[in-house]
Amino acid sequence: MKTKAFLSHGKLLLTGEYVVLDGALSLAIPAKFGQTLSISPTSNKQKLYWKSLDELNKVWFEDEFSFENGVLISRNDNNISTRLIQILTEAKKLNPRFSPLGFNAETKLNFPRNWGLGTSSTLINSVAAWANVDPYKLLERTFGGSGYDIACASSELPLTYQFHGNQRIVTKADFYPNFKDDLYFIYLNKKQNSREGISNYRNLNPQVKTSVEAISSITKQLLKCQNLVEFESLIYQHEQIISKLIKQKPVQELLFEDYTLGQIKSLGAWGGDFILATSKSNPSAYFQGKGYPIVISYSDMVLP
Repeated sequence: MKTKAFLSHGKLLLTGEYVVLDGALSLAIPAKFGQTLSISPTSNKQKLYWKSLDELNKVWFEDEFSFENGVLISRNDNNISTRLIQILTEAKKLNPRFSPLGFNAETKLNFPRNWGLGTSSTLINSVAAWANVDPYKLLERTFGGSGYDIACASSELPLTYQFHGNQRIVTKADFYPNFKDDLYFIYLNKKQNSREGISNYRNLNPQVKTSVEAISSITKQLLKCQNLVEFESLIYQHEQIISKLIKQKPVQELLFEDYTLGQIKSLGAWGGDFILATSKSNPSAYFQGKGYPIVISYSDMVLP
């Protein structure tokens, strides 16, 4: 067997954060940033050797796995090893013919792990491809979530995503805004735990039907949007709806009240990871002055 390599793309959720879980039509975009999983055979058929590299080619995780009494165990006892055992064990349950032993596995990120672009979803998608199992089922049995990130992991194009129970509707989206040069992504220097965000949202027990319908409508309007002014109005409306739903202030009101270059929108779980900002000119100086040096243009972030 030759080395096999699986590439999975990172993700950004432009519309539908939180309410994607309750069936809102949401707009998602795959990122140029992602993670590869390379699998090569090794002479020791009783071991799996795992190594994870960051964007600087530095090893940030390394371990050795084997079966003991029918259970996958690791040489190192830490949280990452435990999570990997869970993923590989569930993959084997989904495909009993799959065995992770007898291989060297190496993951390689091309973005910093703390960016929140999908270190988990890209891993799930690639392991599912290696094990020849349904990535959505593997996600359900491990990290959970709506699954939009899995849809992005294997897509080269923007997409709409709608989740109803076990039914997922993934559709190619014609979203290529002619004002893309006025869109920027800013990292908030804080990785947000998506699972915690989902849990907190669920604990609110919100009456979400009206919000789901409103966000779905905004998503449809965004897909037809022809100018920046209309786009800014729509993302402002989106922020106000989610703000009321989760009882949190919009990020522009909370951190960037003096931002006059355009509108700002949270992406994904509020409070961390990336935000979207509109501006007719490069807003890097403003955000750097606020202590947020990572500003990425739409073209540098988004596939294709």
